[in-house]
Amino acid sequence: MCASDRGEMRDVLLVSKPIAPPWTDSNKNLVRDLAGALRRYRPRVMVPVGVSLPGVVSETVYTAAGAYAPSRVANARVFARLLAGPSVDVWHFFFAPNPLTLRAGAVARVVRRVPTVHTIASAPDDLERVAPMMFADAVVALSEHSARRLAAVGVRARVIPPALAPVHVAAAEVAAARRRHDLPGPYVLYPGDLEHSDGARTFIEASARDDGALTWVIAARPKTARAHEALAGLTTLATERRANVRFLGEIGDIHAVLAGAELTTLVVDTLHAKMDLPLVLLESLGLRIPVVVSSTTAAAEILPSGGASAIGPSDPAALFAEVRSLVDAPARRAAMGLAGERWVAATCAPSVVAAAHEILYDEVLAMRG
Repeated sequence: MCASDRGEMRDVLLVSKPIAPPWTDSNKNLVRDLAGALRRYRPRVMVPVGVSLPGVVSETVYTAAGAYAPSRVANARVFARLLAGPSVDVWHFFFAPNPLTLRAGAVARVVRRVPTVHTIASAPDDLERVAPMMFADAVVALSEHSARRLAAVGVRARVIPPALAPVHVAAAEVAAARRRHDLPGPYVLYPGDLEHSDGARTFIEASARDDGALTWVIAARPKTARAHEALAGLTTLATERRANVRFLGEIGDIHAVLAGAELTTLVVDTLHAKMDLPLVLLESLGLRIPVVVSSTTAAAEILPSGGASAIGPSDPAALFAEVRSLVDAPARRAAMGLAGERWVAATCAPSVVAAAHEILYDEVLAMRG
């Protein structure tokens, strides 16, 4: 159903970063996929000049697609939209809570008297400190892990997993990606953080234990100057360990690289700056590629899918042992891949996630009369 087919219905403004390519930001992808699946509410998304998303109302709030973190000027434009823009029935915020944005949102809510929902797409390290400042009528957490942290400081949250549009990759695309990135043999993939966690270092140290049968691939986007510095250090480490590691950096064919992997791993000591259930892991499961995650992070909530295994963080020996165990068991990997695909389809399908949000919108409207 497209926007023109929705008729007279209530409007929900999705308050977020600019919703525009490139689609390399999980928060943006979450908003895009949710907006496209809403049926009983008309979604309005914030876009930069010259961009319009099909099937939704696109509001030109930003001047450009912007960087990973919105500038103060960009945030000011959002605040101005909330204070003086067209009236809507519900505001749905998507940002990591911090004192400045929480105060601004609270002021706008008081002035405009709009029912509000706030999704914590990426839980900050100091969530417990800032959570009592949250102003929304309803809070959404993407994991039980974050919901428990919020509950500990008196904030009740509804757990709704992220939406994920189905990903389809043809065999020819996988073959092309293998040629493009010189990956002729079996490989295991780390598509995670370089700067904040120890995941890449653990991955490299694990790869140094391998006999060369596997290629260990790191596909990560250096987002900041510190991340580029970290990448240089990791490259040196891989050389010193004589590890069979391939650094791909930011790539435009990540889905094809995912689909060609034996396994995807995200064994980290922290998911700082990442979504509770990282979309790349859900995409991997959707492509029938099993994942290995940390037992101590929110990502461990993927385990019931049947498509994941978990080990403790910061343990290269355990990571290597788990990778080898799964690589040497193709039948087990195939069963895990099928189970993971089914779980993602049942849990994260945009229609399922959108329906859960629309029920929540109904509730906050009823609460506010």
